[in-house]
Amino acid sequence: MSQSPMHSSDEVHSGDIDWGQLRDAAMEAMQKAYVPYSKFPVGVAAIATDGRIIAGCNVENASYGLTLCAECALVSTLHLTGGGQLVAFTCVDGQGNTLMPCGRCRQLLYEHAVPGMLLETLSGIRTIDEVLPDAFGPRTLNAYTEENHE
Repeated sequence: MSQSPMHSSDEVHSGDIDWGQLRDAAMEAMQKAYVPYSKFPVGVAAIATDGRIIAGCNVENASYGLTLCAECALVSTLHLTGGGQLVAFTCVDGQGNTLMPCGRCRQLLYEHAVPGMLLETLSGIRTIDEVLPDAFGPRTLNAYTEENHE
């Protein structure tokens, strides 16, 4: 994918994404994961609307409930490095196998995604709307506000 900016109204096609480059970034991030308890490193990478490739890894905690998923790190990096929205996303394990984000992380991704954001999944490229159908998020709140303030 070129490093040209994308706008949330732009339609994204799988062929426009350099999935190899995105997986390489996820693999690099995975190698920095802090996983002393589960020994299950996870790396993620995404393309932002301005063309940046951002990444994240999981960071465990002895109090397991405080563990940070790689997707949390990714969204923090998105905002730390300039904001925008996510256009395409991939997630890998310690052997480079594709992983599907858990439900909590799908919701987190949905919150920060362009409509129709692409995800590399075990069953091929899917949109965020396909992996989290009928999602509740910012669009729901905006529609509600618009309906009740007309």
